[in-house]
Amino acid sequence: MLCRPATSQKLVKFSMDDVMRIAKEQSPDAMLARNKFRASYWQYRSFRANYLPSVVFDGTLPNFDRSITFDDNTQSIIEKNSVTNFGKLSLNQNIGLTGGNIALNTSLQQINKLGASSSTKYLSTPVSITYNQPLFAYNSMKWERKIQPLAYDEAKKNYVDAIEQLTLKAITRFFDMAQAQLNLRIAKINFNNSDTLFKIAQGRYNIGTIAQNDLLQMQLSYLNSKIALTQADVNLQLQKARLGSFLGYNEKMDFELALPDKIPTLQVEYVNVLDLANKNNPDVIAWKRRQIEADRDVAQAKGSRKTINLYASYGKNHLETSAVDLAYKSPFNDKQQVQLGISVPLMDWGRGRGRVKMAQSNQELINVQIKQEQTDFEQNVFLQVMQFNLQNEQVMIAAKTDTIGQFRYDVTKQRFLIGKIDVLNLNDALKEKDSAKRQYIGALRDYWTYFYTLRQLTLFDFINQKPLLEDFDKLIQ
Repeated sequence: MLCRPATSQKLVKFSMDDVMRIAKEQSPDAMLARNKFRASYWQYRSFRANYLPSVVFDGTLPNFDRSITFDDNTQSIIEKNSVTNFGKLSLNQNIGLTGGNIALNTSLQQINKLGASSSTKYLSTPVSITYNQPLFAYNSMKWERKIQPLAYDEAKKNYVDAIEQLTLKAITRFFDMAQAQLNLRIAKINFNNSDTLFKIAQGRYNIGTIAQNDLLQMQLSYLNSKIALTQADVNLQLQKARLGSFLGYNEKMDFELALPDKIPTLQVEYVNVLDLANKNNPDVIAWKRRQIEADRDVAQAKGSRKTINLYASYGKNHLETSAVDLAYKSPFNDKQQVQLGISVPLMDWGRGRGRVKMAQSNQELINVQIKQEQTDFEQNVFLQVMQFNLQNEQVMIAAKTDTIGQFRYDVTKQRFLIGKIDVLNLNDALKEKDSAKRQYIGALRDYWTYFYTLRQLTLFDFINQKPLLEDFDKLIQ
């Protein structure tokens, strides 16, 4: 692993692989992707926890009550003066299949009557069982069991997708600086050549072998090369700062880039790439999740039109006036309760029906959108495959053009020095030579951009022929 350079400004050389690796390890974008995945992980953990038993304590410690009330039974005024303590421990379990809840409870209440006739009583419920069940209603747990595992799988693939997007961004930053680095190198060479040629032209003009127009043309080329050199240097510093910031280096540093010296000879087939994309791309999971969510919204709208709830409870209790431990001995009173609650709007002026129609309309809209996105997705895969398969030849042509352009310029320069051609031909050769070098870097940029775009679409490593995987356990530590 490359360490951050010290403040001594030691020159560090980065390859394209170095830039991509450092971006994945420490760039702000990588940290953002990791934190986003962790949030999805804990959301999934919370969902899983809903299906596990939970232990809850409820208590009122204490409740002081000094008030006057009216007793309907005795038709008299009663003055209250008491302190009550209450504690309840419950073991709860949600039932995902039905959407109900079952609980095992135990509770104890201490009632302290204050005043002249003070007394203490203990009311215990050693054990009771309660069950709450919505009937014919929307079961949120049922739908969450369908959606949340998909959402977590989508989050995993989204993280890998985000890392591949980060790689594409790293390639862009890398070649932006590599282009600026090349431009400065070209500008330095051109400046040195222009300086030399201008001095030679001055000597020839003095002995009358060239016209003043040619001398002025050489002087103009010299001044333009000096301006280009300054601009290229400034642009390189700018691109270097952008790349350093992207990689997460806060301190000022000095580094240069080494271009990849070779590219893999690789051709891909559309059918195989599309199959991999349908298996691995997070958009495919998102389409399925969105369809299920639309179905859920329809079910929720239908279920909310009426509410029927069944509640049942059974247990034993005991009232004791002497000691707290006796309150748990031989409970004798049955504590039973069965309740069926129903809420059905007799007239809601079509609000319930309207919510159902809105949900169904949204469901149809989402299905249409997903079909269109699937079509666009397949077309994008096709275009990316076609473009990538052309890049190998493009790089070879650009490399050959670069070699020819440099050779032609060297020959033209020598012919100019011996007076065989004029300055215009020399300038044409110079421009073509510089253009060929820039085109070669552009061809390399295009090749790696299309290559990693295919990786992002498929989450597949085409060189090693295996899916892109991450250590998700390490991410959540």
